[in-house]
Formats: sequence, structure tokens, C-alpha cells
Amino acid sequence: MIYKVLYQSDKVRDPRRETTETLYIEAASAVEARAKVEANTPYNIELVQELSGNFLDYEKQEPTFKLTEFPAK
Repeated sequence: MIYKVLYQSDKVRDPRRETTETLYIEAASAVEARAKVEANTPYNIELVQELSGNFLDYEKQEPTFKLTEFPAK
């Protein structure tokens, strides 16, 4: 499954829409997706959303769509 992760790159500041960033990762579940991001980044995760079907096709049209790969542990 592909997951869209909305995050803040600074854990200390309060989340604001203007500073929210996005990454896309492949994982078996939303829990695994969250764990991968938390283990490999200092990001403050706001939302982990599963993408499939038309939603995934729509996101793939974005020029910023790129799957993020984390090193295997």
C-alpha cells in the first residue's frame, strides 16, 4: 500500500498548515508507515492516509509525487 504522510519538519513548533509537508511511502499498514517515518526522521507526523484507486491515481499526477525509501534495519 502507498501512504501519504503529512508532517511538520520541526517537532518543537505548533503545527501550521503553511509549514505542512508531504511524503509518500510504501508500507503494509498505517502503523508500519508511521513507524518507518518516526524511526528515520525527526518529523512531527500529523496524518497518515492510505492512498488507493482514484485517490492514488490523482496523487501520482502531482509533480512532487515520489516514493520515499528508508534504509532497511
